Amino acid sequence: MRLGQRRTQRRIFQLVTAGCAVALAPSAWLWISAGDRVGTVASAPQAPVAVVFGAGLFEGRPSPYLAHRLDAAVDLYREQKVQAILVTGDNGRDSYDETDAMQAYLVEHGVPQVRVVGDYAGFDTWDSCTRAKRIFGVDRAVLVSQDFHVRRALALCEAAGIDAYAVGVPELHDGTWLYGGLREIPGAGKAALNAWLRPDPLFLGPKEEGIPRALADAARAPQR
Repeated sequence: MRLGQRRTQRRIFQLVTAGCAVALAPSAWLWISAGDRVGTVASAPQAPVAVVFGAGLFEGRPSPYLAHRLDAAVDLYREQKVQAILVTGDNGRDSYDETDAMQAYLVEHGVPQVRVVGDYAGFDTWDSCTRAKRIFGVDRAVLVSQDFHVRRALALCEAAGIDAYAVGVPELHDGTWLYGGLREIPGAGKAALNAWLRPDPLFLGPKEEGIPRALADAARAPQR
């Protein structure tokens, strides 16, 4: 092999290595920044609010992944770890309403309607986090999502000004889990930009009183 070919191959290898390092750096940032603030329902501290992120519907009902997130939120409520639940999802078109489906699921599983608050403009994780802070007044929360996503949610909610802990819902490592994990690589890069630039969400709007109302109801209610 000629010297020029070796140099070309070495240069290509160095470029590929550098590209991989740059691509994976945001993911490393998410893992490092999360520290010990990711755990389970059992390890979660008490907080006023749980925030549950949307994860798709199946024939108008929560998908299995979304149902598992909602089940964890129900457990947090039953164990008195949280007093209210904010569900944040996509209602960008009339035929698709994650938020109402999430609210209905929680009420069906025993959470009082007044304690469940919906954000209909949680189009991505950053929008959900910054709207939770700016529109719904959430200052401290337990975040609920699958284990491959919670570190990104945690970093973005912290950047939005929320003191947060994250519950990572475990799943079988099947094709859906692998796809979700792979999506986190570009998602981590977008998260780094959002945390740095802190843009307005797609829809901002006026402040909502759902969370203060839910917490006021909790303060009036007898101890469960």
